[in-house]
Amino acid sequence: MLTTRHTWAAMAAAALALAATPALGEDLHFAATLTGAAQLPDPTDSKATGELELTVHDGDKKISYTLSVTDLQNAYSCDLHLGGPSTNGPSIARLFPVHGATAKNGSFTGVLAEGTITASDLIGPMLGAPLPDLVFELRDGKAYVNIHTHDGVNPNKPGPGNYRTGEIRGQIEMK
Repeated sequence: MLTTRHTWAAMAAAALALAATPALGEDLHFAATLTGAAQLPDPTDSKATGELELTVHDGDKKISYTLSVTDLQNAYSCDLHLGGPSTNGPSIARLFPVHGATAKNGSFTGVLAEGTITASDLIGPMLGAPLPDLVFELRDGKAYVNIHTHDGVNPNKPGPGNYRTGEIRGQIEMK
């Protein structure tokens, strides 16, 4: 038999769970701030920064995104990855270049990429998974965004505009 105290605790827990769950049809919003200091395993000295905004729409059927950068050189690619704040993980969705976009040579400030992610865009370990699986990882704080740069010259000498393994990174958090 539950005591009054247990009943109140159960009701409070249920209320918190409902408050954390958006109403049917309500969009979910996520964001990440990208910096060189967040890059793993070795932070970069990049002066570039970025902002990723994600919005989950239509009952977890699509995610729209906008990726903006400041002072980024030679943007080569950008992906969503599985992984917590202190780990590197596999790519799960490509954000740039997609839909005819190409790498950006030289310095760039502005919207680097925008578009929509659906289940058919998932790659790597999420290939074939329903989009709500990605939304679960986002809500759980287990996804990040990483921008890679390349100056087109070999051998690879890491430096601003030439970090093939990633120049700036940001952990995705619920807003």
